[in-house]
Amino acid sequence: MPLTLHQAFVPGCQQILGGMVNLIDKAETHVAETGMEASELYEARLAETMWNLPWHVRAVWVHSAYTFDQIPTGEFTPDFTTLPEDFAAMRAMLAEAQERLDRVDADELESLADATVGFVLGGKRLMEFTAQNFLLSFNQPNFYFHATTFYDLLRMKGVALGKRDFMGTPRMRG
Repeated sequence: MPLTLHQAFVPGCQQILGGMVNLIDKAETHVAETGMEASELYEARLAETMWNLPWHVRAVWVHSAYTFDQIPTGEFTPDFTTLPEDFAAMRAMLAEAQERLDRVDADELESLADATVGFVLGGKRLMEFTAQNFLLSFNQPNFYFHATTFYDLLRMKGVALGKRDFMGTPRMRG
């Protein structure tokens, strides 16, 4: 049986978003137990030219929840105007993403699968996709990249994490 676009995108995002909340909980505990300043985590980067921790939370939000407000317009312009400033704001942003994904209508999404979506950055339309290709070949890889980088930054700073922490709750049979 073929997967719907909804099945191919939304549940995986929801699973990883749940894992990210767990990562934030562990990071906050790490700060409390070690005396590390939370700002040391917030400012962490894997390389000088890469974003710090809050940017990756925002990017995960952009490439999940925000996507579904953009696709029907035919254009996707990333929104990085508001970065979470602390652990509570990170959790709130992830909760907002979960709530938005809960409202994605599978039938409506399927009806948009072949619609054109332009990627617009700096006022310039840089790429065009079908909505399906946009979700599966652009947004989904970006979503996982930023979620993984968030995890990696925490590991790099000494937060005790394992793969299961990243994965969230798998969708198991019955």
